[in-house]
Amino acid sequence: MFTIGDFARHGRVSVRMLRHYDAIGLLRPAHVDPHSGYRHYEADQLARLNRVIALKELGFTLEQVGTILDEQVGAEELRGMLRLRQAELETALAEAAGRLAQVGARLRAIESEGHMPTQDVVIKRVPPVRLAELSEVAAGFGPGEIGPVIQPLYGELCARLEAAGVTGFGPGIAYYEDTGRGDGSILVHAGMTLPAGTAAVAGVDVVDLPGLDEAATVVHRGSMDDILPTVQTLATWIDANGYRSLGYSRELYLEYAEDPAQWVTELQEPVTRA
Repeated sequence: MFTIGDFARHGRVSVRMLRHYDAIGLLRPAHVDPHSGYRHYEADQLARLNRVIALKELGFTLEQVGTILDEQVGAEELRGMLRLRQAELETALAEAAGRLAQVGARLRAIESEGHMPTQDVVIKRVPPVRLAELSEVAAGFGPGEIGPVIQPLYGELCARLEAAGVTGFGPGIAYYEDTGRGDGSILVHAGMTLPAGTAAVAGVDVVDLPGLDEAATVVHRGSMDDILPTVQTLATWIDANGYRSLGYSRELYLEYAEDPAQWVTELQEPVTRA
């Protein structure tokens, strides 16, 4: 048998919690010394303790936990409930991480106001290019809405190109269009430039992306999660130099690495003289 302190240590709970569970009849000690009142527990009671904690984490009240345990929920059913709760928590964590990244990007944009070098912006002509692409609608143009759409698109696009035996494709070019639905949704195009002479590829759309007569361009270095200061620097330059934007910037992915800090992306925004 274990003292209450040893049992708490092995169960990774507090002694106070075990006393509370005893008081409400959820987990009684195996033995209580009639003279000292000291509680003692057996090792096989750890299984019940684990179920109590797991069900609490699922959001059940202690009263509900007692009812469930008294009905002897099986280990497999309990595992299923825990897996469901785990998936819910992972989703919530991913959403929180996305919101945190967006707040960080806005903060960096605020901190960089007036400090980003606008001399790096270049006006140039962008030639037409043939792309293999996949497209999907995003709810909006925010980083938290575009990222979850475009990343899987590129993974699927590359897999389909390789399955079709296409080699030498790239770099990637992403471009965006309003869907026209009036709800702010965006049609996301994830494209890869194709080798010369490629006419058709099974499983993907092959399109000729028109060139841009004039584009204000700037190179962004680092993760796309941190692109907001670069985007707003480009906007500031366009406005200050007598140009008018004609639409969404294209993204030309010049360098891609496993570490997003090593990414190099050129923004190409179509412009005309204001």
